[in-house]
Amino acid sequence: MRDTLIRLEQTIAQRAHAAPDSSYVASLFAKGRGKIAQKVGEEATETIIAALSGDAQQVTAESADLIFHLMILLRAAGVTLDDVLAELDRREGVSGLVEKAARGKDGE
Repeated sequence: MRDTLIRLEQTIAQRAHAAPDSSYVASLFAKGRGKIAQKVGEEATETIIAALSGDAQQVTAESADLIFHLMILLRAAGVTLDDVLAELDRREGVSGLVEKAARGKDGE
């Protein structure tokens, strides 16, 4: 799976500065980080709806869309997959409640 995400990250990087009409990824980058973030929100909502419907195949498809758009947003924000994985490694073995409390009153 990691290889798939690395290939996706590389493809997104290649298309990030391409002509907007050359690919979907390039068109999103041309519209800016706000539009990319909006797409992540839309895909998250669609994933939630699919999960509530109980249709595993639809959850799988929507989750793939969500991860794809999240990877685009990460690139737009200058964050790599390795950055995210390092943060997950840092949190491993730490209680979610403890980790949330360490971020502040509201968990942020």
